[in-house]
Amino acid sequence: MFHFFGFRALRAAITIVMVVTFAFVVLRLSGDPALLIMSVDAPPEAVAAFRTSWGLDEPLWVQYVKYFAAIFEGDLGRSMRDGRPALDLVVERIPATLALTIPALFIKLGLGIPAGITAALHRNSLLDRTVMALAVAGFTVPSFVLGLLLVLLFAVQLGWLPSGGQESWRHAILPVVTLGIGGAAVLARFTRSAMLEVLGQPYIRTASAKGVPWRQVVRGHALPNAAIPTVTIIGFMVGSLIAGAVVVESVFSWPGVGRLLVVAVANRDLAVVQCILLLVAATMVTANMIVDLLYGLLDPRLRNAPRGAGG
Repeated sequence: MFHFFGFRALRAAITIVMVVTFAFVVLRLSGDPALLIMSVDAPPEAVAAFRTSWGLDEPLWVQYVKYFAAIFEGDLGRSMRDGRPALDLVVERIPATLALTIPALFIKLGLGIPAGITAALHRNSLLDRTVMALAVAGFTVPSFVLGLLLVLLFAVQLGWLPSGGQESWRHAILPVVTLGIGGAAVLARFTRSAMLEVLGQPYIRTASAKGVPWRQVVRGHALPNAAIPTVTIIGFMVGSLIAGAVVVESVFSWPGVGRLLVVAVANRDLAVVQCILLLVAATMVTANMIVDLLYGLLDPRLRNAPRGAGG
């Protein structure tokens, strides 16, 4: 058990370091933030002073070492736009993002899992084909397209809901629905596949042959075993709560972390972008590690498997 948990914790830490390193290098190779913030018409002396004040004139490896040293001291840098700590800017936006993503997660779970189970129990029926057709539509339509369609229908044509902003709870309805539909479609397809695989197992047929009521077979045997692989996709959804809101927050002008990331990337605000990416990476890696731990608790065989075989 110790080796099982320890190996996954080490893998999670390495993953976070790799993500942060990749973001650090790519951001500095994508353009000079001094020219963007100071403008191309700024005097060379002012641009050089800006680079010096923010350490951009130092070799890349020196910037990298200083950045990681600062992280271990709890300093994630300051915004090049207003000088505020990047972490403060991000933390201010987290409640707004969670106000969208948490209700959207409940929509995903509340619609996706029952729809997938229902489709599997009525395999090849009209109900099954209808549910899967809706799931495919919800999965294939990009979130920004779905969001714009909802705005055109409910905000422009019908006038029932506002098209953007954060003034009241009514402003959150369209972005929450946009986030929830796509995830529910994915979860419905995945749950259906997991249920069909379990329903085809010999122990299900054996239980039915012994005269066990079908509802009891489904509740006592099929659902618990189908829930094990479904935990994977749920863990991914939980881990991507912040990252999944980037597009939707931009479409609906919602002042959350996702919108802050878009603005920070456009402005080459390195510290803010790195802080958000570190937060997203830590969230996703933590969620995946929790899923691994749940796997180990639910299925003892995974704890005893070779390290390479357990993922």
